[in-house]
Amino acid sequence: MVRHIYLNQPHSANPKPSWYGESVGHYEGDTLVVDTIGQNDRNWVDNYRTPHTPALHVTERFRMLDGGKALEVSVHVEDPGAFTTPWNAIQRYRRAEQGPIVESFCAENNANFFNYDMEPMPQADKLAF
Repeated sequence: MVRHIYLNQPHSANPKPSWYGESVGHYEGDTLVVDTIGQNDRNWVDNYRTPHTPALHVTERFRMLDGGKALEVSVHVEDPGAFTTPWNAIQRYRRAEQGPIVESFCAENNANFFNYDMEPMPQADKLAF
């Protein structure tokens, strides 16, 4: 998965809807401002599976804090087809030295995709091989 953020250029006249949409960014001082439009409606706004429409417009502001020891991401979300009013969220990440990265697995139909069990993984009554 790759998300491209194109710097210092305007949005396309008619962006083709995609999973990540079209993101353009610029710097305001030490803050990276990313404006995203053109997302399809096949994904969710958050880990609670909140749906949205193709009219979703997201503005993110990334800035380092505490001398580079933390990253703050402020998000402004507008979607008149899904929400009655625009809303904001803030997420802060801290730098941590955790040692080597442990390999994780990826499985089709993973029931614990968002770290909680909502939909059980399909199970066969007998082995298929």
